[in-house]
Amino acid sequence: MLKKLFRSIDRVFLFVEEWSLFATVCIALVTAMANVVLRKTTSDYSLYWSDEVVRKVIYFSTYIGCVAAIRSRSLVRIDALPQMLPFLKKPLTLFSHLAVLVFSTCMIYLGSQMTLMMYQDEYALTATLQVPEWLLYAVLPLMGVMMFFRTIITMYEDWTGLNDITGGC
Repeated sequence: MLKKLFRSIDRVFLFVEEWSLFATVCIALVTAMANVVLRKTTSDYSLYWSDEVVRKVIYFSTYIGCVAAIRSRSLVRIDALPQMLPFLKKPLTLFSHLAVLVFSTCMIYLGSQMTLMMYQDEYALTATLQVPEWLLYAVLPLMGVMMFFRTIITMYEDWTGLNDITGGC
């Protein structure tokens, strides 16, 4: 039952991660390329907002990329010490997971507070695109929730020895 629930959560998160990262990076790439082409081929036209789009995509992809890093077990962690002293592998892995859970909980709480604060400020808009800032801050609690559940799934896999829940990364 728990394994089936984790598999369902994993599929939904994987879909959100892959497609949102793909779409945003494509938008940034096309925008940046169009701006470069316009600047080099004409002297009158430029996309003044392209730099902001690229910055916001980097912001988004950094946070959602953290969630993807947990799935592939490539999030930054203590790695050299367990190789030298193998008996420390399990305690340090547990410490790493607990640190990510604490971090993700902070991101949920603080990100929600910041999103709410930006939502209540009707003048909080991005500089050139005039997009409400709360939409960008909403990535923080979303990322926190996704990191929390991904970490729980990873801990379950570590404790049970099952690696087929998320595809055996």
